[in-house]
Amino acid sequence: MSDSPLNISRRERQIIEVLYRLGEASVAEVLSGMDEPPTYSTVRAMLADLVKKNQITFRQDGKRYLYRPKAGRKKVASGLLRNLINNFFQGRPSDAICALLEEHGKRLSADDICRIQRKIEQAVTENRDEQ
Repeated sequence: MSDSPLNISRRERQIIEVLYRLGEASVAEVLSGMDEPPTYSTVRAMLADLVKKNQITFRQDGKRYLYRPKAGRKKVASGLLRNLINNFFQGRPSDAICALLEEHGKRLSADDICRIQRKIEQAVTENRDEQ
């Protein structure tokens, strides 16, 4: 099975998001953490599929199984972002950044803008040092 985070459905992403939020959870806990959840047996089957897809892992605790994400949130987010940039922005991070600013720029706080400016200055310095 593929271990790509892109190879998962919307519902599976919801389940993984619940697991990130809770850290580790049983089927019932995942179910209670979802908005408009499917049935218990559906969640159980989806958790089994996510294990097969190498997205989550589990351990047995008495009679119940406890599930947790296999990779950290930051690692998964980085992989998704890299795939997004490659697939939708022809591998150009600047195009992705510009699209984000065009769509969400008005929602940025002054602190957000300062943080972005610092990252840009850091990238300029690093690029200058490499040349």
